[in-house]
Amino acid sequence: MRKIINEMKVRIPARSTNEAVMRGVVSAFCAELNPTVEELGDLRCAVSEAVTNSIIHGYRDLPEGKIGYIYISLRLYDTREISVEISDNGCGIEDIEKAKRPMFTTGCGERCGMGFLVMESFTDSLTVKSKPNRGTTVLMRKILKP
Repeated sequence: MRKIINEMKVRIPARSTNEAVMRGVVSAFCAELNPTVEELGDLRCAVSEAVTNSIIHGYRDLPEGKIGYIYISLRLYDTREISVEISDNGCGIEDIEKAKRPMFTTGCGERCGMGFLVMESFTDSLTVKSKPNRGTTVLMRKILKP
């Protein structure tokens, strides 16, 4: 049975500048497992996609001047696994399977999908849970090489 060796929770305002902050936090947090540059890049990219989704899609209907929050829960396990859970209290997703399609978007303009395929390709597992008008939670797990 795997054992948690470290964990942390973070709450940040859903602002685009905080995407870079969370990439840095995840990088620093998992450093004790000594990940490879490639593993670190994979995690950073997956986190970036998930945080961007919350900012762009989850809180797209907030009134002017109101800020939503993104909640990040990180865990390191003795099996060299890291779990990253990113959630929001935004508008939620009505059809997760539809949202996972590469070009699906709730926004307009030049955006190309919600990045679930990207998150999936950079992690060992991806779980998405959502309720309309209540929010979305993305759980990603990455097993690091010994």
